Amino acid sequence: MTTTSPESIRTLTTAVVILNWNGVHLLEKFLPSVCKHSPQASIYVADNASTDNSIPFLEQHYPDIKIIRNTENGGYAKGYNDALQHIDADIYCLLNSDVEVTENWLVPIIERFQQNSKVAAIQPKILDYKRKNYFEYAGAAGGYIDQLGYPYCRGRIFDTIEEDTGQYDDAVEIFWASGACLFIRKHIFEDVGKLDEAFFAHQEEIDLCWRIKNHGYSIFFDGNSHVYHLGGATLSSMNPKKTYLNFRNSLFNLVKNCSGSKVISVLFIRMLLDGLAAIQFVVSGKIQHAVAILKAHFNFYLNFNTFRKKRKNFPIQKKYFTVSSVVWQYFILKRKYYNQL
Repeated sequence: MTTTSPESIRTLTTAVVILNWNGVHLLEKFLPSVCKHSPQASIYVADNASTDNSIPFLEQHYPDIKIIRNTENGGYAKGYNDALQHIDADIYCLLNSDVEVTENWLVPIIERFQQNSKVAAIQPKILDYKRKNYFEYAGAAGGYIDQLGYPYCRGRIFDTIEEDTGQYDDAVEIFWASGACLFIRKHIFEDVGKLDEAFFAHQEEIDLCWRIKNHGYSIFFDGNSHVYHLGGATLSSMNPKKTYLNFRNSLFNLVKNCSGSKVISVLFIRMLLDGLAAIQFVVSGKIQHAVAILKAHFNFYLNFNTFRKKRKNFPIQKKYFTVSSVVWQYFILKRKYYNQL
């Protein structure tokens, strides 16, 4: 059932906010599409204390774009938290600097927000900039997690990425929306506690979406809007720091948001599987990635009590998964595609 509100009477104001850190080459490449195809929105660049030519480039070539100058590079979470407090709009679009948008990409998103006030966040279809007929790793056609906190997407499970044949040209409720292109209502972003800056980068959008779900709101994927994401512009998949952040932050998500007493058993099984992943990295010669997992676990131990206390700040929903173990499905049963789960 569609839920209407006073917002449906007027057009919601939208701010497209691009976080930048030493990415002038990305601004040169991707800003033209954003400016061309976003007449319904105000465009901002939130700069994380860049030391390259980003600010002079924007001032010279895009004088109409509003620049917010953060005083430090606080990563994705702090960068957006610092910047968004200076922006007044009904809807924020958190857009990576390496995303090419398409004609009318904003129209179905804004319409869905206006039609249902319980929709807190929306993600468009995210395709690969380099292979435009394939989904992109970071979000694809909308995200989920299994019982152990492993994220996966419609269109991408672990490293298996599907070709886009129209199989996800729909609008459905999802569990998490990708931070590469995340639309969210301003008042809900603020009410649920913004982005958790302890994450720094990677999976902080999953934490945010989990809290949104715990507060009773819905998150949608809308395939009527699509963008192309380059991916890996800040940290590539080959960078051990990315491995460190993903493994650590996934554990943070579980201890912070997983319901009830189950969290201890879930964490125990998850950490055993992380150990197996580290062994696999060693066997494949990727020693630095194995070390990154060990460092992630040590940092998790150091911060366990901090995150345990954060559990008290939010209501908890018991069911957050539809698949018990995507690891079992993928590696043991060899189910590589979303429609096989």
